[in-house]
Amino acid sequence: MNAARGVLLAVALTVLAAIALAALAPGLIASHDPLQVDVRSTLLPPSAEHLFGTDQSGRDVYSRVVHGTARSVGIGLLATAIALAVGLVIGSLSGASPRAVDAGFMRLNDVLMAFPEFLIALVVVAILGPGPVNVAIAVTLAAIPVYVRLARVQTRTRRLAEHVEAARLLGVGPVRAFVRHVVPGVLGSLSVLATIGVGSSILAAAGLSFLGLGPTEPTPEWGLMLSGGRNVLGQAWWVSVFPGIAITLTVMAVTVVGRILRAGAEGRRA
Repeated sequence: MNAARGVLLAVALTVLAAIALAALAPGLIASHDPLQVDVRSTLLPPSAEHLFGTDQSGRDVYSRVVHGTARSVGIGLLATAIALAVGLVIGSLSGASPRAVDAGFMRLNDVLMAFPEFLIALVVVAILGPGPVNVAIAVTLAAIPVYVRLARVQTRTRRLAEHVEAARLLGVGPVRAFVRHVVPGVLGSLSVLATIGVGSSILAAAGLSFLGLGPTEPTPEWGLMLSGGRNVLGQAWWVSVFPGIAITLTVMAVTVVGRILRAGAEGRRA
């Protein structure tokens, strides 16, 4: 790893550490109650008392951004974890199945991958209805095809590896050899992809909330806050800008870490 990449990784990890602190212990760094309404303090600009200003209801934007971290990031993490697990199971079974079954799985998966993830999530929410739980389900379903594809490719490659063949020659059963020697390698590859996928899931969840399909007021959530400030953007830019910065920094930090990990994994394989 060169020096520039090392510095970039350190900055990204620092950002993620701050985000983790905000998600796990918001009370330690938030300055106000995120739900407290003060009609005498509406749309105040950033100041020492209100670092990110206040919104239309006089609520502290900084505190709402901090308290919204757990919900916004949590949806991305949960959706990615479930999508990884489901993709691992389906992709591995497809890669280990007879050619006809594998082809059927992959044709269906190719159809789903032909559409953008956000569009799939939007269709799922349209079917299930709005709400934070349905947003999480939609983001999860939209992310699964990518993991299925990679798991299938890795399974078919690792099944033919020398150490797997050696285990079979030593009398290890096919199922046991598959679980012990193929699945861990496939999971490792999916985990690297998941670090990038977390950012995509956070962005998709925020987009759905921005459209009014996720949590409702007064819940502090980045996408919802971004949407709430669009009507006053000309006179109170801070209501939307700071949640937008939080989304951008989170997605960028996660993506940087994921790409560096993937580059490292590809370098080791080479």
